[in-house]
This record gives sequence, structure tokens and C-alpha cells, in this order.
Amino acid sequence: MHTEKSADYRCPLCLQNLLLEHKSYRCVNKHSFDQAKQGYVNLLPVQFKHSKEPGDNKAMVQARRAFLDKGYYQPLLDSMLALYTKYGDKNATIFDAGCGEGFYTHQHKTEHNNVYGVDIAKETIKIAAKRYQDCFFSVATLSDLPFDDGKFSWLYSVYAPILENEFSRILQDKGYLLTVTPADNHLFELKSLIYRQAKQHDTSKQPIEQLTLVEEQRLSYMMNFDNSEDVLNLLAMTPFAFKASGELINELKQQNKFNCQADFVLRLYQKT
Repeated sequence: MHTEKSADYRCPLCLQNLLLEHKSYRCVNKHSFDQAKQGYVNLLPVQFKHSKEPGDNKAMVQARRAFLDKGYYQPLLDSMLALYTKYGDKNATIFDAGCGEGFYTHQHKTEHNNVYGVDIAKETIKIAAKRYQDCFFSVATLSDLPFDDGKFSWLYSVYAPILENEFSRILQDKGYLLTVTPADNHLFELKSLIYRQAKQHDTSKQPIEQLTLVEEQRLSYMMNFDNSEDVLNLLAMTPFAFKASGELINELKQQNKFNCQADFVLRLYQKT
């Protein structure tokens, strides 16, 4: 368990190193951040928050966790781990940007590496830290990460905002960034139930300009659902859940069979 082992964080207020002393991370300027009983630390000062509880709410987090636990995105995880095996340094430190409840984070953990996950949603991080105690989790904003320059050799972002300057800052030279974004037809069948004219995802925008593209993959497959609960969990973890009418949700509850495409683009970049 990592709770007795100190993680390498820097203070979000003064950028000095934080050291773990008696369950609190402290810097030389006496800024202090308590380690929660679940093992995570909240490094998002109140003045950096744009809302009272930023990020996904508890219901969204629980729906996503239930959905991911059923293995529907296992092919995506397998593709991510294959790229890590092919290019990554197995002993180096890894970072999951926008880690959610830690599904991808903990599966990158080996005996030889340290893995960090950051998310802005405290509820999410609480769940991740309680469940996966061999990884380091913290509440923080991706636009101002609590890490020194060049700390990580492997960084990945699954559906999280991609902030190239900040990600490049914490990446080592020759380090890698893996982004996972929706491809054209991702969840198209689910979208079609909600929007009269469902649009494909626009995959033309690439937020990465400075790093070098090493490999790009398209991963598409059909997810076959045989119960309504999994479909409702999938809907709950998408941005278009808010547009779903009560009528549609009742309709989905009655459906035992539903097929829906998973369609992803994986892009691996290197800092050269």
C-alpha cells in the first residue's frame, strides 16, 4: 500500500516541493495539504476552483465505474497497454491525466513503476484512491499540474482535455503522450436515439502541435448489450445524457438488446 510512501508533488501555491509529514504534504513555505484517509491528497486550492464541486458528479462516476467494470472498453485498454509495452520504459513514472475513478490508471501499474492519476472531481479521486491503493491519486487541475518539469516518461489522456503546453512541461525529453479521443462513429446508435439528426464526431481537430506524432490507430468494434442497466450506465457517462428525455430513458429500460459502436482514435506523440 502506498499510504506510507510519499509521492512527489509540488505545491500548487508556491511551486516548491511537498514532503509528506504525519499525513500532511508540506512545503518550505508552510503550505499544507492533508492526506485523506483513502490515501489521496487534494491539491486544488479553493481559489483555483471555478465551481463548488468541479468535474463529474457522483452519479456519473458510479455509472462509469459500473460500465467499465463490465469490460466493454477492454479492447481500448488492451490497445493502450500494447503501445506502452512497445514504446514505454517499464521502470519509469506514468501519469494519467483526468484519471476518473482509476480504471486505466491501475492497469498501467507494475512492480517496477510509479503511477499517478489526477482529476478535478474529488468524488472520483476518492473512489479511485480507496480502490487502487498502489497508485498515487490527487485532486488537481490539468491546466496547472502539481508536478516538477520533466517528471514523467509516459503520459496518457482518455477523453480528458488535452493541454499541450502543460503536458509537455511535465514530460521528459523523449517521453510519450498518448491521447484517446472519439472517432467518427463513437456511440452513434445511442446518439441517434437522442438527436433527430445525430452528427458524427469531428476528428479533424488535433490539439497537439509541438510534439511529434509517432503512431496513430483507429479502433472500432460493436458493443452488444443484453441488459438495459449497462446501456443506461453508458448513457449516464456521456455528455448527451442531459438531453435524454424521461420518455427515452423509460424506453431504454424496456430494451434488453441494444448494439452500439465503440470507435476511438489513439495517437501516440513523442517529445523530441
